[in-house]
Amino acid sequence: MTYELALHGASALLCAGLAAAVVWRDRRSFVHQAFGIGMAVLAAEAALTALGAGVRSPAERLGAERLRLLATALLPWAWLRFSLAFGRSDYRELLRRWRPVVWASLLLPLGLVVLIGRQVLTGAVQAAPGRWRFGLGGAGYLFQLAFLSGAVLILANLERTLRASTGSMRWFIKYMVLGVGGLSSQALLFRSVDPDLHAMDSAVLLVAAALMAASLLRSRLRAADVYVSQSVLYSSMTALLVGIYLLTVGVLAKAVVLFGGVQALPLVTFVVFLGLIGLVGLLLSDRLRAAVHGFVTRNFRRPHYDYRKEWTAFTRATTTLIDTRAVCSAVAARVSETLRVPSVTVWLLEEGEPGGVVLGGSTIYSDAEAASWLGRHGPGLVELLRERLGPLDLHELAAGEATRLPWPADTRYALALTAAGEELGFMVLGGRPGEPLTVEDLDLLKTLSDQAAGSILGLRLLARVLKAKEMEAFQSLSAFFVHDLKNLASKLSLTLQNLPAHYEDPEFRRDLLATIQRSVAKIDDMCARLSPLSRTLELQRTSGDLSQTVGAVLAGLNGSLKGEVAQELRPTRPVAMDPEQIQKVVLNLVLNANDAVRDGGHIRVETGETDRWVYFSVSDDGCGMSRAFMARSLFKPFQTTKDHGLGIGLFHSKSIVEAHRGRIEVDSEPGKGTTFRVLLPVAGPEQPARS
Repeated sequence: MTYELALHGASALLCAGLAAAVVWRDRRSFVHQAFGIGMAVLAAEAALTALGAGVRSPAERLGAERLRLLATALLPWAWLRFSLAFGRSDYRELLRRWRPVVWASLLLPLGLVVLIGRQVLTGAVQAAPGRWRFGLGGAGYLFQLAFLSGAVLILANLERTLRASTGSMRWFIKYMVLGVGGLSSQALLFRSVDPDLHAMDSAVLLVAAALMAASLLRSRLRAADVYVSQSVLYSSMTALLVGIYLLTVGVLAKAVVLFGGVQALPLVTFVVFLGLIGLVGLLLSDRLRAAVHGFVTRNFRRPHYDYRKEWTAFTRATTTLIDTRAVCSAVAARVSETLRVPSVTVWLLEEGEPGGVVLGGSTIYSDAEAASWLGRHGPGLVELLRERLGPLDLHELAAGEATRLPWPADTRYALALTAAGEELGFMVLGGRPGEPLTVEDLDLLKTLSDQAAGSILGLRLLARVLKAKEMEAFQSLSAFFVHDLKNLASKLSLTLQNLPAHYEDPEFRRDLLATIQRSVAKIDDMCARLSPLSRTLELQRTSGDLSQTVGAVLAGLNGSLKGEVAQELRPTRPVAMDPEQIQKVVLNLVLNANDAVRDGGHIRVETGETDRWVYFSVSDDGCGMSRAFMARSLFKPFQTTKDHGLGIGLFHSKSIVEAHRGRIEVDSEPGKGTTFRVLLPVAGPEQPARS
């Protein structure tokens, strides 16, 4: 008896605590009020059961059972109201239409207990020494039928709410549905009321209350909001599940009676209840359903895609590309076309800059829009994808993640781009019009993303190799530089050795002076050409006018160029820059244009601004460059089209511009000329310079 009192008391306290917590959270919410009333009635029923358990006299025990039935009679009404309102956005209209049924669920069982209560429980029958049962009269059967009918209606309403929910909303409410459903699972087991079975009822109540508490903790006591369509209303499985469950428990009860072991019936029934709750919980698991659906799709359905065709198209679109951004743009376009998803964006993690993310390629975003999206969602998404191996549906996230990262409508799926254990970036997709991506779509997306990650990693490794080659070339050039210095030193040494003997000869002194001047000029020229490769850029940023900086360079070149210079220097917003370094870039581009044009050729210099950038451009109508040279050699050290150039100027200019967080664009065609466009971000927060 002690354990029975403990069960009754624990269930009463838990129900009362849940009722108080929910009502305290939002007293004005009808759903919270209905839940609080339902839990309060359950707490009262459990408390009355505990009081009756301490009574020994059959007459007093019968009175206690009739008193307990008063609380039991309120349960269908209380929980039917809750089932109609829980998770429904249109619950007021539902309550209005169901008003007769709601009142019937209250008045019928309560009227039976109050008006003809003596015919509900007819009398005490001794089942064993110290054990009593109370027979059910005709009114008792009506009471049980009314109770069961109310339970079926409650379960049907909750099932409709559950089936209409998706994603995190289903994650919120499924345990609430299981908990409330479990409350009504023990009706109509016997033709009499056995107080010894109340312990099983309290155990069921504890399990159900625990499930409801889990649901409340998941949702943080927030109100759910689900729209239930007409198709769901007419496809309920409640009646079938209730029938199967009652048939199973009824067969077990009959078998126990026939073969003995009546004492074990409560335990057997409770085990069946736990098994049913566990089975339904598994069937409602989105992960299990996705795993089963994926297994069936992969192994028993005809493939939707011709994978050989898709693979050929993907490799054809990306194999010949040697620029990372071009590969990312091609990947985004191919994924968009293959999966019929309009919005696809590839983001890349910057090498050497922890936390740095840049736009790789996109089917919808410009650079400005990409920067805005990245500032809001990039850091959180990088952290979220770090532990995920496959595509992630951002709209199906658990409650905590979904709240922390409010995704826009055009951001539905995301997956990390990794290759050889190296994190390279991530891909973000919007939703597909009309239907979500299937398991087969997500598998294909994962395969394409893995191939894209491999291509990106290959290009990065190639860039590292090229950089190593550049350093090797620099070392070779340094060796030539040292060799030339050695020859100059030897020449000067011989001259100095002859100086004492021929110092008085004026012609010798003139030759000596000319030799020294030529040697010094050659050394200065060699040092000037090589120094940009060995220096670390240290920017002295100030907020300045780009047009004034460009104009100062052109003024210094006035009259010294063979080409005719036309300039259009428009007013621009201030830009954070090192004027001395930017002047080097302007000077190098103008001199390159001058070298490219013939006598009387034309050079045009412009400045201007866009939404986020200020820029200057240098155009000429000279010899131009081939696309092959621009793709493979432009901006690389020691690569040049000039007869006497070292190929260092553009490499140095690009380093300066990138240190300002800017970029250089180039457009050229052999025989028609070249245009270089340098874009710098408008003045903003100070950013560290790069090497």
